[in-house]
Amino acid sequence: MPLQAVMIIVDNSESSRNGDYQPSRFDAQADAINIVFESITQSNPESSVGLMSMGGKGPEVLSTLTTERGKLLEGLHRTKKKISGSSHLATGIQIASLALKHRQNKSQRQRIIVFVCSPVADDEKKLVSLAKKMKKGNIDIDFVLFGDLDDDDVQKKLEAFNNTVKTNENSHLVVIPPSGKLLSDQLITTPILLGEGAASSGGGMAEASGDFGGFDFDPSADPELALALRMSMDEENARQAKQAKEEEEASKKTPLEGIQEEGENQPLLNEQGEPSGSGSAEEKKDSKKGDDDKMDTS
Repeated sequence: MPLQAVMIIVDNSESSRNGDYQPSRFDAQADAINIVFESITQSNPESSVGLMSMGGKGPEVLSTLTTERGKLLEGLHRTKKKISGSSHLATGIQIASLALKHRQNKSQRQRIIVFVCSPVADDEKKLVSLAKKMKKGNIDIDFVLFGDLDDDDVQKKLEAFNNTVKTNENSHLVVIPPSGKLLSDQLITTPILLGEGAASSGGGMAEASGDFGGFDFDPSADPELALALRMSMDEENARQAKQAKEEEEASKKTPLEGIQEEGENQPLLNEQGEPSGSGSAEEKKDSKKGDDDKMDTS
């Protein structure tokens, strides 16, 4: 993964109490967020992750951008006590984008990952307009839609947002229906964590034909191995890119090692035991004689 600043938005609306993901949708999000943080920071230690909620009375920033996992876990613990109300998707994304603008390292790529498990009150027109602003600001938006929702209205709105905001397939919509697997395990095999090499199939799962550097296996069978392989490939690609850049910079520099300064290899003392480098002994003798002649004529 590239160097990036990521704001994660957790859904702490009343719907997050639902138990179709054990023990609840909120706890499933907390587990998945831990995996997302680990994936982002291990693939690039200089990347940072922040956390905010979008339920209750309104969106709340739980942790600004950080490289410390403990701050995110503390934020999740605090907001678990505030599960209520409905989600405020559009407002949450706007606040997350403002938090990204205050990142210390401006070279970090801006990204927002939104977990959605509740109805979205914002209309499609408003969301599409917001998506255009995010695209103009070069902010990637990933949606993780999970849970057994009553209708397809939420998915249609998120698809409209995704179709508007994505540039070069940098933004994703992953739909994960309830199953016997953990939300985090299913998320590992999606393009959100695996990158563009993993193709998305039904339920937001990656196909077995994803690019794993020649390893032919089903990533859904061993999600942890799939994540480890992807992170290893990212690290190797980053190392090769860094090496190529260093070699290119070295080739542009003028080699100065072969150029010697005058008298660099000359010994400090000559055969007469006098300092060398400032003229020979004969020259010094002639100079001294000339001085004596001048004194005699005067």
